Amino acid sequence: MIKKLRKAVLPVAGLGTRFLPATKATAKEMLPVVDKPLIQYAVEEARAAGIEQFCLVTGRGKTALVEHFDIAYELEATLKERGKHRELRDLRENHLPPGAIATVRQQEPLGLGHAIWCARAFIGDDPFAILLPDDLVLADTPCTKQLADAYYETGGCVVAVSEVPHEQTNRYGILAIGHDDGRLVEVLGLVEKPKPEVAPSNLSIIGRYVLMPQVMEYLSRMERGAGNEVQLTDAMAKLIGQVPFHGLRYEGRRFDCGDKVGFLEAQIAFALKRPDLAPAVRAFLKTYMHECATPAG
Repeated sequence: MIKKLRKAVLPVAGLGTRFLPATKATAKEMLPVVDKPLIQYAVEEARAAGIEQFCLVTGRGKTALVEHFDIAYELEATLKERGKHRELRDLRENHLPPGAIATVRQQEPLGLGHAIWCARAFIGDDPFAILLPDDLVLADTPCTKQLADAYYETGGCVVAVSEVPHEQTNRYGILAIGHDDGRLVEVLGLVEKPKPEVAPSNLSIIGRYVLMPQVMEYLSRMERGAGNEVQLTDAMAKLIGQVPFHGLRYEGRRFDCGDKVGFLEAQIAFALKRPDLAPAVRAFLKTYMHECATPAG
């Protein structure tokens, strides 16, 4: 029997150094894409997949992430008094039920695997999703919902994958694959950041996972991998053969919002999906394209 997927872990302890000075006093996951912070996109995506409980793996200076999902009574009262009903509705859609969100602290930056291990008490014996808020996916069906559907189909572990240029395999966790039906890929092995000449494929894991709790047994060994960090990829690889393990070619477009160019591109793409913003955005894009095409006088 396949157990219901109810829990999600969101690792958010990073310092966001690539966005300094913007992230000097603000968590990078609070940076907005159009008018919602990255952390809200991740939570909304998980809720669309039926996730009910959330664990934020945080670090120092990250209290705003939790406060964002709290009820701001004074603000809501002010909006109500001023008749700002749309803004009030948007705020209330962001509410989480009492007890739905928990936090644990990752005191040392020892890698993604270590961050997930910090959430071991929250995970217990349940399957769980992982969402990296830096990876923002624009899709008609939310990416985690696609993963959850695949999980209920296959059981075991399911990771979201996409093809990357062969020369860039040393930036990602790469799959060794077996049967491939064009959507679901049998995972035979996982390699963290292999050099292009030894990479088993060019299928890369993005920041969306559904994992079995058995991965904690291997994370608890604190074995160091690439970058001298505790790598989640290494622990996942040890589950292959113990539980079903598949990669899902998700539908949608991923934006790396941990990168400045990816973050800027996400702003444009998500704005163009908004009926209230798209016409104005298209208009100013045409202006800039014209300026770029016009030779300097």
